[in-house]
Amino acid sequence: MAKKCNEKTEVYSRVCGFFRPVQQWNKGKKEEFQERREFVLKSSQGMGENGD
Repeated sequence: MAKKCNEKTEVYSRVCGFFRPVQQWNKGKKEEFQERREFVLKSSQGMGENGD
């Protein structure tokens, strides 16, 4: 079981090519960030690292 440190962490997200701390965003942008969903792509079998 993983240990928890209960320390606050700083979360960054990419905005217009730059990584910015989410804590510095305005209220509306923070709410939009909370609504985002993560998509995980399945890797294709038989494909090399370069997709060939």
